[in-house]
Amino acid sequence: MEKSPFSRAVAVLREGRFVLRIVPWLAARVMQCLFRLLRIVHVGRTYPESCWAKGERIIVVFWHGRLLMMPFVYPGKPGVLLVSQHRDGEYFSRIATLLGFEVIRGSATRGGMRALKQMIRAIKGRLNLVVTPDGPKGPRAKVRPGVIEVAKLTGAPIVPVSFSASRRRILQSWDAFLVPVPFSRAVYIWGEPMYVPPTATKDEVTKYQEALEERLDLLTMKADDYFRANL
Repeated sequence: MEKSPFSRAVAVLREGRFVLRIVPWLAARVMQCLFRLLRIVHVGRTYPESCWAKGERIIVVFWHGRLLMMPFVYPGKPGVLLVSQHRDGEYFSRIATLLGFEVIRGSATRGGMRALKQMIRAIKGRLNLVVTPDGPKGPRAKVRPGVIEVAKLTGAPIVPVSFSASRRRILQSWDAFLVPVPFSRAVYIWGEPMYVPPTATKDEVTKYQEALEERLDLLTMKADDYFRANL
């Protein structure tokens, strides 16, 4: 007997819920396994450590294309991740939760003001904030003003970081998403903290955006070239 439209809708809904549970779990396990198969080097780790030694919480930033292995950049530190409210955001949110992060949902276009307030509250609540300033849809390698505003309002330093691997695949996506090849050597490179004064004007905020873009681009270039220079 042919199913009614209502029965078909219920079946699709149940399948969707099943997929929403299983796919994030599988993705998180794959990410963890891939990380364990890499030989990791850390450079500049004293930068975030010096901030924590002073009792500061930090805003960790990196380009969206280097996201895959970033959940493991500094395990054991409490963190909250900004995840967009677009359709795929629910999957990313669940993956992040499985990997030990708290999650704030929002972006520059959807839920922006609410997300901004939650980010400020998280830092004041002694959590480190994790942001991809060019996510979730780009443009690639362009810092949006939100992260600068959070630093301005909270006094928390922005600490840039990048990741790369000796053998890697770059996907044909808007963000040039990097996937390390298993058993490769890999590197995390941190940059100097950036402090934004609470008196920064709109023009000065723009200059901090540009400066952060330059730092992230330089760190990413250094990460990509690291093993070429350290053979």
